[in-house]
Amino acid sequence: MSGPLAITLAVFDLGGTLIHDTADVAAIFKTALRQHGLDVDDRQLLAWRGAAKREVIAHIAAGARASPERIYGTFQDLLVAAFAGNGVRSIAGVEQALERLKRRGLRIALTTGFDRRVTDGLLARVPWKAMVDAAVCADEVPQGRPAPYMIFRTMEQTGMQDVREVLTVGDTDNDLLAGHRAGVGANIGVLSGAHDRARLEKAPHSVLLPSAADLPAWLARHAAAEKKKARR
Repeated sequence: MSGPLAITLAVFDLGGTLIHDTADVAAIFKTALRQHGLDVDDRQLLAWRGAAKREVIAHIAAGARASPERIYGTFQDLLVAAFAGNGVRSIAGVEQALERLKRRGLRIALTTGFDRRVTDGLLARVPWKAMVDAAVCADEVPQGRPAPYMIFRTMEQTGMQDVREVLTVGDTDNDLLAGHRAGVGANIGVLSGAHDRARLEKAPHSVLLPSAADLPAWLARHAAAEKKKARR
């Protein structure tokens, strides 16, 4: 990334980026598969984090006796029950960070590998829902991450035309690949979710931050550095 940022849209992943994974999504995924006679190892699951859950199940279940839709239905039911039982917790400082971004005039959008039923249920339980201008689920576009289509759809929904004015934030390498393929102005990884620093460093990114709560401060530092360069 080079040059001054003129960001007007911040696009966040949801689970692991704005909210804690209070439901163990990977474990629930494995349970749903096992209930239909399928198995998957942890290494495969790690590689698929951030991807569209329905697409992953379709890939794993190809040629299996159980239909992907039945398996996905089981996964969805287990996931909704787990979040309902464990609650939905925002990552510390996220609400304040979103407020600061809104005060700067940014629009806020979400992208997620969950479907609409799960996403709406999660958003109904967070105090910052009203600050979200758009939310796109993986099954609402031709392909989920690492394809860039969810990012493009948030741009459509918020009236954006220039992808260089878009900033993306996510906790997986699939999030970072999607941002890179979209050509966004800033592609930010956070260490609050599924993938650790060693893995995220291998994916294309602008910067890695401890969490999304650190984004406003990073934007301010970057803006100050650019102003200093311009005065030289």
